[in-house]
Amino acid sequence: MTHLPPEFPAQTDKHSTEEGSVFAPRFDDAGLITAVVCNADDNELLMVAHMNAEALRLTLETGIAHYWSRSRKSLWKKGETSGNLQTVIEMRTDCDQDALWLKVKVAGNGPTCHTDRHSCFYRVVNVDGNHVILHK
Repeated sequence: MTHLPPEFPAQTDKHSTEEGSVFAPRFDDAGLITAVVCNADDNELLMVAHMNAEALRLTLETGIAHYWSRSRKSLWKKGETSGNLQTVIEMRTDCDQDALWLKVKVAGNGPTCHTDRHSCFYRVVNVDGNHVILHK
């Protein structure tokens, strides 16, 4: 298990942020960073969530995805109650380090979505005349 410093380093300048080797995540005004999560085997988009510094630190330390639930306002270890834990295979950050991309393996290959679906992205948005409708 890796022990990380209590705080992530601050970004120093644009070049270091974009080209350097220091991971300095940029959290928004609410203290969150967006995490896009996909299946490590086939890159299927599973979910989009948010992490605060504690969730990110726990994810890096344990290798199991942790998030911040904006609705419950609490730390959330994905799959803790269902058993469908997300083991992080790879984590990437974007150019300005304000978003993360996690490639995960879901234990038991169980559902990721609280609706009991494999992915939270199960509906297609279509334009039909003057209406925007959803299709499964």
